[in-house]
Amino acid sequence: MSTRPPFVSLLESFFRHRMVRQRNATAATIASYRDSLRMLVLFAADRARCEPCDLILDHLDRNTILAFLDHLEVTRGNKIQTRNARLAAVRSFFRHAAASDPESLGIVHQILAIPIKKTHTEVTRHLTRKELDALIAAPDQRTARGRRDRTLLLFLGRTGARVSEALAVNVDDLRLDRSKPQVLLHGKGRRERVVPIAADLADTLRTMIVEHGLEPGTPIFQGAHGERMTRFGATHVVRRAVAAAAPAQPGLAGKVVSPHVFRHTLAMTLLQSGVDLLTIQAWLGHSQVATTHRYAAADVEMMRRGLDRAAISGKQPARFKAKDRVLQLLESI
Repeated sequence: MSTRPPFVSLLESFFRHRMVRQRNATAATIASYRDSLRMLVLFAADRARCEPCDLILDHLDRNTILAFLDHLEVTRGNKIQTRNARLAAVRSFFRHAAASDPESLGIVHQILAIPIKKTHTEVTRHLTRKELDALIAAPDQRTARGRRDRTLLLFLGRTGARVSEALAVNVDDLRLDRSKPQVLLHGKGRRERVVPIAADLADTLRTMIVEHGLEPGTPIFQGAHGERMTRFGATHVVRRAVAAAAPAQPGLAGKVVSPHVFRHTLAMTLLQSGVDLLTIQAWLGHSQVATTHRYAAADVEMMRRGLDRAAISGKQPARFKAKDRVLQLLESI
């Protein structure tokens, strides 16, 4: 009689013990892994022609995982980044399975050998100063919704916060004293950071808190019914602003503007102002400075100024002529 743990037991222990107790994973990470494994379970059950509760670990072999990854890209139209994120969740589960079920080591080794797919690195997109100012000024200040929208756009543009970080801010995360206003941002992986707040943003936040009578513990950015604004809601705010500002700034029509573009824009502004990469890394909450370095790689004007400072004229130097007979022979080959 087999003593191997049932597949459902492996799933339960993975989420309840490994993810929660051992890794102390965030709710967002757990939700992402749950969705990934749910899609895999449904795919594998359909492939094996059985119910999900009848699956065993052997059903999830290398060929099944590869077929699932192809299904994500071809059938569901997922990008390579999403495909790789799903694979990361699958790998994490199989590492747990290997520790709980030594007999599965063969399958686990095959799954862990599946490589992460290389992606095309796109140029970092950002807004010009005029485009950013036009977007911030676009909402109608005569309405409560317009004033809220402007505050959100200003917050994204001045703090460089991820949209999830901006929407998670509560009243008591703000310090709006006149001398050193700042905000506590709750970043990825339970990493918190404090960033300074510009004077115009601090004034706008003070006004909004008073106007809406916001109490400590309540979200700064709220929906129509007082609930915390969602990511979809924030994206809709940006789209409305782009539509309103596009006639005055035609360049916006050719750009894909999302809440994250405001983050890129602040990073480029800081870099062009002479702020060092380590400070920008801390400001944006990047875990590695290599992530921040892409902004330097994207700044063509800084490269152009470097070319000018290096006094590179583009003239071809005279060809080297060897005098030694041996060197002459080698040059002639």
